Amino acid sequence: MDLFIKIGMLVVFFAVTIGIGLYCRKHATDVNGFVLGGRSVGPWLTAFAYGTSYFSAVVFVGYAGQFGWKYGIAATWAGIGNALLGSLMAWAFLGRRTRVMTQHLDSATMPQFFARRFNRPALKTAASAIIFIFLIPYTASLYNGLSRLFGMAFDIDYSVCVIVMAVLTAIYVIAGGYMATAINDFIQGVIMIGGIIAVVAAVLNTQGGFMEALNKLGQVSDPEVSQTPGVFASFFGPDPLNLLGVVILTSLGTWGLPQMVQKFYAIKSEQAINKGMIISTIFAAVVAGGCYFLGGFGRLFDVDVANQSYDAVIPTMLSGLSPILIAVVVVLVLSASMSTLSSLVLTSSSTLTLDFIKGNIVKDMDEKKQLLTMRALIVVFIAISVVLAIVQYKSSVTFIAQMMGISWGALAGAFLAPFLYGLYWKRTTPAAVWVSFLFSTVIMLANVLVKSWFPAVLQSPINAGAFCMIAGLIIVPVVSLLTPKLPQQHLDQVFACYDRQVLVTVKDSIGDQNNYQNN
Repeated sequence: MDLFIKIGMLVVFFAVTIGIGLYCRKHATDVNGFVLGGRSVGPWLTAFAYGTSYFSAVVFVGYAGQFGWKYGIAATWAGIGNALLGSLMAWAFLGRRTRVMTQHLDSATMPQFFARRFNRPALKTAASAIIFIFLIPYTASLYNGLSRLFGMAFDIDYSVCVIVMAVLTAIYVIAGGYMATAINDFIQGVIMIGGIIAVVAAVLNTQGGFMEALNKLGQVSDPEVSQTPGVFASFFGPDPLNLLGVVILTSLGTWGLPQMVQKFYAIKSEQAINKGMIISTIFAAVVAGGCYFLGGFGRLFDVDVANQSYDAVIPTMLSGLSPILIAVVVVLVLSASMSTLSSLVLTSSSTLTLDFIKGNIVKDMDEKKQLLTMRALIVVFIAISVVLAIVQYKSSVTFIAQMMGISWGALAGAFLAPFLYGLYWKRTTPAAVWVSFLFSTVIMLANVLVKSWFPAVLQSPINAGAFCMIAGLIIVPVVSLLTPKLPQQHLDQVFACYDRQVLVTVKDSIGDQNNYQNN
C-alpha cells in the first residue's frame, strides 16, 4: 500500500508535467517563443521559474546537509542571503534594466548581450564557450542526492530513476520551450514550498519540537570543529568566515548565472517585475531558508559523515518519516531537479545554437533550422548529463559533484561584473569584459587542477568562487578606466533605451502634483 501511494504520486506528477509541455506547443513555434515565451511571461510564473531554477536537489540534499553539519543552525544565514541578496536585490538591480536593454539590443541570450552591448562579436563566442564548458558538469550534478532518496523510498535502480527523470524533462522542454518550463516551474515550486514546510515540521516533531531540538543541538560538541560549548546552536556558528563565503557564492552568484538572468528577459511588464520581486523573495525565504534550517539539526541524527559523506545527512533525517511524507520529499526533490535541469538545458541549447553555431558554423540558418537545432541539442545535453551522473554514481568519482561549486564560481565570476556594469555604466570597456572572463575561468580551473597553490582559505571551490565574483566587481571598473572606451555614438544608441518616454497611469506613478488641477 505504501509503495502504491508513492508510485501513484509520481505518476500524477509526471502526467501533469508532460501534459503542460504538450499544451504549450503553440508558444514554441518560433525562436522568440521557444527561448523567451514571447517576452510575455507574468510575475508569478517568472518568480517561480527564477526560484525553482535557483534551488535544486543539490541545495536540498547536498548543501543543506553539508553546511548544516558544518555550521549548525547558523547555516540558515545562507537561506536568508539567498532571499535578500540572491532574489530581492537581484530583481531590484537587474530586473527592469535587463528587460529593457536586452529587448532594445534584440538579445535572447547573455552572449548576445555581451556582443551587442560592447560591439565585439568575439565576446559572444567566448561567453558561449564558457557557458557550454561549465553548465554541463553543473547539469550532471543535479542528479546527486537523488540516489539516496530513491534508495530510501523505492527498490529501484538509481540509473533507471535518472533516465526516467531526464526523458520526461526532455519531452516537456522540447515540446513547449520556455513557456512549458515556466508553467511546470510554478507547479513544481508550489510542491517545493508545501513539501519543505511539511518536512521541517515533521523532522522537528521527531525531536520533541523546535525548542527541544534547539536545546539538544546546544548540547552537541565537536572538538575538531570548535571548543566553544553550544556553538552549533549559536547565531554565527563555529566558522563565520567560511559561512560568509557560502552566503556570497550561493546568493551573489545568481546575478551572473545565465540561466537565472535570462528569466528577466522574458518578463511581461513593469508591474510584473515589481510583483515578481516580492514573490521570488518570499519563495527563496521559505524554500532556501527551510532547507538550510532543516540541515542545521543534522547532528541530532546518527550520521557517519566520514564514511557516508554529507549527502547522507538529509536522507538519514527523513528516513523515519511516514510513507506519505517520504513520497512528498521524493516529489519535492524531483521537482527541484527537473525545474533546474530544464532551465539549464534550455539555456545551453539556445546559447550554443544562437551564439556559436549560427553565423560561425552554419552561415545561413533560418528560424526553422534554429528551432530544430535547439531541440536536438536539448537531447544531447540531457544525454551527456545522464551519462556523467551514472558514471559518477557507479564509480564513486567525486570530481563531477565538486564541479557544482566550480561551475557556479566560474560562470558567475566571469559574467556578473561585466553584465552589471554593462547595464549601468557607459564607461565599461570590452577589454574589462575580456579580463573578467579570463580571470575567473583561469582561477576556477586552477582551483581544480592545482588546489595546493592556493592559500588555505581559497582552496575551497566555494570561497574561490566568491573571491572571483568580488574581484570581478573591482577588476572591471579599474580595467575600464585604463582602456579605451567605446565610441560615443554606439554608447548613445545602446543607452537610448533608458531615455525613451512612456505614458503610465496614476496607479503606476503619482507624477508631478503640479500637473493636477483641483476641480
